[in-house]
Formats: sequence, structure tokens, C-alpha cells
Amino acid sequence: MSFTPGTAALPTSEVEISISCRSLRGMDVFSKSDPMVVVNEYRPGIKNWVELGRTEAIENTHNPDFAKKLIIPYRFEESQPLTFKVYDIDSSSSKLEDHDFIGTASCSLAQIISKGKVQLPLTKVNGNKTHGKIILSAEELSKIKDNVVLQFQGRKLVKKSFFGNLDPFLVFMKSMESGDFNVVHKTVVAKGTVNPTWKSFSIPIRMLCNGDPERIIKVVCYDWRSSGDNVLIGEFETTLKEMSQGPGTSTTYQLINRKKKEKKQGSYKGAGTIFLLHYEVQKAYTFLDYMKGGVNIHCTFAIDFTGSNGEPTSPNSLHYISSVPNPYEIAIHSVGNIIKDYDSNKQFPVLGFGARVPPDGNVSHEFFVNMTTDNPYCNGIEGVLSAYRNCVPRVQLYGPTNFSPVIHHVAKFASAFRDGANYFILLIITDGVISDMAKTIKAIVAASTLPMSIIIVGVGPADFDAMEVLDSDGTPLAADDGSKAVRDIVQFVPLRNFVRPGVDPRTTMASLAKEVLAEIPTQFLSYMHRNHIVPRPVSDTTQPVELPPDPELLVS
Repeated sequence: MSFTPGTAALPTSEVEISISCRSLRGMDVFSKSDPMVVVNEYRPGIKNWVELGRTEAIENTHNPDFAKKLIIPYRFEESQPLTFKVYDIDSSSSKLEDHDFIGTASCSLAQIISKGKVQLPLTKVNGNKTHGKIILSAEELSKIKDNVVLQFQGRKLVKKSFFGNLDPFLVFMKSMESGDFNVVHKTVVAKGTVNPTWKSFSIPIRMLCNGDPERIIKVVCYDWRSSGDNVLIGEFETTLKEMSQGPGTSTTYQLINRKKKEKKQGSYKGAGTIFLLHYEVQKAYTFLDYMKGGVNIHCTFAIDFTGSNGEPTSPNSLHYISSVPNPYEIAIHSVGNIIKDYDSNKQFPVLGFGARVPPDGNVSHEFFVNMTTDNPYCNGIEGVLSAYRNCVPRVQLYGPTNFSPVIHHVAKFASAFRDGANYFILLIITDGVISDMAKTIKAIVAASTLPMSIIIVGVGPADFDAMEVLDSDGTPLAADDGSKAVRDIVQFVPLRNFVRPGVDPRTTMASLAKEVLAEIPTQFLSYMHRNHIVPRPVSDTTQPVELPPDPELLVS
């Protein structure tokens, strides 16, 4: 592997981690636990643990097999320490402290890869008592990015009791190189029927069979039980190649309960029939596909000018202007210098909130930081920084901290451009707790249907626990009126995780930019996929586009 100082090493490959638990300790008195696993990776650059993702929560079981996989870029040259924390989920809250902690286990990604499959005891932090075990397996993913859409139907499924009907669902499992089968998808339960038609679903081909059309796929049919003790109806095996033939005799499957077949021998007639109703391969487009197609990304900056930032003339103020960049300048510079390369005209709106503004001194939560009345745009990131520095001495820091006006401001523009040619990012930089939380949540829920993402950077020493509610990874954000976000559009990061004494501000900026922008491609793709928007064709041009020199990249 070549060594080039000052560059970034590309991941060796992508690895899919499958997670199961066995014999978990029960945390509830009258029922089994509802387990979920949270995975964290240690990042040496920031000397901190960063959450990589969460599995789904599975109700009433001490032996869960999670369908949601963890995709990790594998770097041969790095240790990549991982922790796996298991929680019993007690509510819809995304805050982990609201749930019962069952146990934790740690290992490196390299250990999982080298063994193929590992089993680790779950213990309480700094404790010796075992609280169950976690089973981890790894497989390198193929480069195939397409999805397959499948739909199945059942007929005359065998009842498991004389009373009531069946509540059947299907579990899809892919065969591993080790010979094991790992869960990759579960259908929605079809309530009260022996003749179910399950909803169609889309799954990446690489997740279903790692791109191998002849790899065995096991499909298991269960009768759902609220206790978590689902009852086996039967199972069958197929392949992607076989299913690609579409509905027909070759994709009509007999459900077999092997134990009953062995017990009844020649008199066994099966547990019902499963039919393939629909098979379709869908092209899965990447973030780069859309960028090549000419999507323009617009970034709006929103700056907190509330009094809690401190008197601007004091060196202790978060808005203190000097030769050393203050926290607001660090955040603007970090995100702006990445985003500017995706914005064709380099004109950035900059909004302020929470200040008393001239000429009459009224409090505003949506004023233009360049102090004009009709044009919020600043030329380039230096223009943004210049407008900010000139604004600080001209306003009076006041309050409260209201986010909803600036969210509505950007949402108004995003709602006018829904065709996928434009995508909007709102960067909110703030030092304190939100004053209009209910209105902010409602604004975010409404904006989740739009081509829009929101980045919140917290500066200063404030308690930002409330911000974590907005960054609702894995749990849809819900407003007071019951409406829920259709997709996750918020990323919150506290700046203090990246600022350390004696560290070059440029290193801080690079680390911050990497963290706050990490979710943008996924959020962007979720909008495009949800609205069935495909990338525009790449223009056939023989002449390269000339770019002006970027002062940030010039080396003396």
C-alpha cells in the first residue's frame, strides 16, 4: 500500500456486521425484554467514542436475531475498536438513558473479520457478572448496489391452534461462508389469515445474497405471538437466480416443518404453499450519481446571537472577534469549505436570530447578518465570515433561542424545488437550549418531506441533551399533534468534542466537518428514493470545466 503524507487512505472494503444475542437478562418483571444494540467505534483522531448505528428493537425476546445490519468501512491499517451496548427499550425515546442497560461487550473489527464469527459475554460496565452473550459475524460486501423488490403470498397455511386464525410473517435469511444463516429481513405480520398477501419490500441485493445469484436464501414462516415466542409454521429455500424467473411453477414453494415431517414421515403433507407474486430489480443510485447529474446544494447559515453567548467585547465570549477563530467562525469555516464545492454560484444566505437589531432595536429571530433588508446572500465563505464579523458589534445579543423561524425560512425555498435538481442544507450554530422546542419539532417534521437537511453545531459548555431529541437516529421524530417525520433530516454535533488545547484549529475544522456532514449523503438519498427521483444523465462534454484557484488549497 502506497504512503502519501497529507492524504486520506481509502477503506480496504466495506464489511457487513450481523448481530444476535442469546440468554439476555430479563429487565422487565412481567414480560421479556425488548432488546436493541447500539454500536460505537473509537476514533483516535478525536479520542472519543462515536455512535455508528443502532439495530431495530425486537419485542419480547431474550434471543434476538437483528435484521438491521451495520455497514462499516474496513481499514486494514487501523484497529477500529468497537463496543456493543444492549438496551431494553421501554419507550419511543431516542435517549439511551431512558432505557434499561442490559450489558456491553467490546472487540475490534479486525477480530470479527479474522474469526468470521465471534461470541462475547455481555457484562455491566466495570462488572464481572454475565448478562447474556452477543454473537457477531462479518462478511465483506460486494460492489453490487442494486435493490430487488419482492412480494409473496401464502395459501392454506397450517394453523398452530384450534382457536383463532394465524398471524403469519416471513423471515429471510442468507447463507454465510461459515454455513450459518443470518436474518436479513422480516415482513410485516399479516393479521388473522391463513391466506396472507404480504406487502412488497425492497432490499439491497448485496444484503440478500452478497451479489451471488446462486447463494442459498432460507425463508422461514412463523405465526406471530405477542409474548415473543413465535411459532414455526414451515420453511423453504430459494436463490436470487430462481426468483428472477418471476411468478410461476419454479417459484411456488411448499412450506416444510422438518420436525413434523420426520415425525409423520410419509403422511406429512406440508404446512402450506408460498407463491412469489412480484420480482423486480431496481437500480440503486449513489450520492455521486446525483452529483454528476448536476444537483445543486444550497447551504444557509443561521447564527445564534442570544445573550448567553457573553459580552462580545470580552475574550470569554463565544462571539469574541480576534486573530484566533472563535467557535462560530470554526463551524462556518468547517462546513462551508466542504459545501462550497457543491454550490454553483457560491452565494450563501446568512441568517441571525435572538438579537436586537438596528435601527429600532426590536428582537428578531430571522434577520440578515449582512444587515441588508432585501438580500441575505454573501459571496463565498469569506463573505459569510466577513458579514458575521461586521454584524457582531452592530447588534445587541438578547434572546430567546428560537429555531423554528429559520427552519421555516429555508423550508419555504425547499418546498418550491422538489424535483431533485436542488437540495438545501441549514446549518444552525447555537450556544444554548432551544426556547421553542415544540414549534421546532413541528417545523422539522414538516420539513422532513422536503429536499432539506438540518445540521446543528452546539458551541460552548451548555447542556445540549435536548438537541439529541432532534437528532432522532432510528426513531421518527414526533410532534405534539401526533405527526411524525418521514425521514431523519437532523444531525447534531457539539463542537467541544473536537476542540482540544494546543490542537491546530485546522485539525479541529477538518474533524468537525467530517462528523457533521457524514449523514448528508444518506439523508439526501432518502429524499430522492422516497420520491422516486433518478439522477439526471451526465452531459456529454468533451471540454473539461475550468475551476478557479482555491486559496484554501494553495501550497506555498
